[in-house]
Amino acid sequence: MSEAILCTEALSVGYGGSAVVEDIRLLAEPGRILTLIGPNGAGKSTILKTLIRQLPGVAGTVWLDGRELDSLSEREIARRSAAVLTERPEPELMSCEDVVSAGRYPYTGRLGILSPEDRAQVEAAMELVGVREIRDRDFNRISDGQRQRVLLARAICQEPKLLVMDEPTSFLDIRHKLDFLYLLKKLVRERKLAVVLSMHELDLAQKFSDRILCIRDGRIDRSGSPEEIFSGGYIERLYAVEHGSYDERYGSVEPSRQTETPRVFVLGGGGSGIPVYRRLQRMGVPFAAGVLTGNDMDLPVAEALASVVIREAAFEPVSGERVEEALALLASCRWLICCVERFGAENRENRRLLDYAEKHGMLLPVDSLDRLEDGAD
Repeated sequence: MSEAILCTEALSVGYGGSAVVEDIRLLAEPGRILTLIGPNGAGKSTILKTLIRQLPGVAGTVWLDGRELDSLSEREIARRSAAVLTERPEPELMSCEDVVSAGRYPYTGRLGILSPEDRAQVEAAMELVGVREIRDRDFNRISDGQRQRVLLARAICQEPKLLVMDEPTSFLDIRHKLDFLYLLKKLVRERKLAVVLSMHELDLAQKFSDRILCIRDGRIDRSGSPEEIFSGGYIERLYAVEHGSYDERYGSVEPSRQTETPRVFVLGGGGSGIPVYRRLQRMGVPFAAGVLTGNDMDLPVAEALASVVIREAAFEPVSGERVEEALALLASCRWLICCVERFGAENRENRRLLDYAEKHGMLLPVDSLDRLEDGAD
């Protein structure tokens, strides 16, 4: 069990004695974030609820802070672990400070009266997560982002060694997702918290997790570092992606690629072509892209969306051979859209494509793409 705050041994979880996920082996270590990912219905929430004894395990053992979970009282569990789950509480007539204060109840007497030390913990938690200014507001009348911070403050008040969270960023906009995860990472590092959470935002899971556990078809399909999980096309297999693609390098999702004969040739590079590729795909206009080198930031999106991509080897200047190939393809298109503003040492040969389009009246300015929607040949 080493220094793990929580670990499982041959754990199976489910409902009514019927297992949903079997033979779960995981470790939650101090100062690290373990993230569960997988398709909807895979059993992520069921695992998390079992780890905090909200659900009984079907088989196996959960160890919390060196003791079997089933041997601990509710108060002992609450002093060692805290949870923020997707079922958002709807307390009546409770201020935000009241909700945060509830995190101290594992330490109070039966009457739940807070001591000066308890109140100091509440104050420190509210200060830490930035909710002091809304302390007197009704918890049911604040934004989703504020709610998540208040619930995190409540969890901090419990002084846990383990924090369990189910999709903690699902209801937040991008700013509050990043704010929340920045704060969580800061807490993990400074307080050496062990965190187990589930996420649907794969790009954020890749960037903020220390280790990832992948769940599919009733089992742990793979576990490892983000670099190990987000590689080799594994994410598309995990989620059985059929329509579209997921780029593991950038954490970006793209719709299904065009497969028809291209009507438009896009001359891009250095990221300049990406907005045009996506717009043409939305318009249903099949297109070709090139000549792009293997290290060009345009390339992943072009390969995801274009009917044809002409590419050069990475870190090599565009060759005359590749441009000849591109010119042959361009001759079969109606338009060329030039997204680049200048031609340098690496893409100098691509200038021949622009010259050809100008000579044959094929150049379509980027700001004239509406002509394609209007049915222009």
